[in-house]
Amino acid sequence: MPNNKSKLVLIFIFSLISMSSQADIYKYIDKYGRVDLTDKPSHIGYKRLVKTWKGWEEAKFPKNFSWVKNQKKFDPTIRSVAKMYKLPYALLHAVITAESSYDPNAVSRAGAVGLMQLMPETAKHYGVSDRRNPKQNISGGSRYLRYLLKLFKNDLTLVLAAYNAGEGTVKKYGNKIPPYKETRNYVKKVLKYYKKYRSSMS
Repeated sequence: MPNNKSKLVLIFIFSLISMSSQADIYKYIDKYGRVDLTDKPSHIGYKRLVKTWKGWEEAKFPKNFSWVKNQKKFDPTIRSVAKMYKLPYALLHAVITAESSYDPNAVSRAGAVGLMQLMPETAKHYGVSDRRNPKQNISGGSRYLRYLLKLFKNDLTLVLAAYNAGEGTVKKYGNKIPPYKETRNYVKKVLKYYKKYRSSMS
């Protein structure tokens, strides 16, 4: 039997549906586990809900957004930049998939922007004037990855943890992956994509 919290969530979903059958419904769960449902998401952290035979589930990608199309579109740029900074292009693809699902206009709740989700300070440091410009964004993110690889002596798990949580945070925890669920999930996700792309991309 569903608990009272689940019942309230279901009731709210149905109320949103009744208010507007045309409106999409989005869900956001904050770090305290609180659930927010709305038809007007205020940041990229919200996930669109879709009705399936199993019930209501999170949509894998934004409505009307073809990540496959964009993956092919940006592949030449990704390969070119990867070659320039001597990085595996499959790694850049993995990071971009995890960060933005190839949406050059993606904006996180923390203010990170673009394909590789660059923060303002990082973008400025690596000469990125327009974070929504795909080539600039990929170049800036790649330069940052190259720096992190040197800093953490090619330990990819630490590099990815630093890309997500900041190099200072990784150092704070003794050069280990910080004990944050988001960061640990991020590292696992990118490594999974990296393994997949290394075997599937040529």
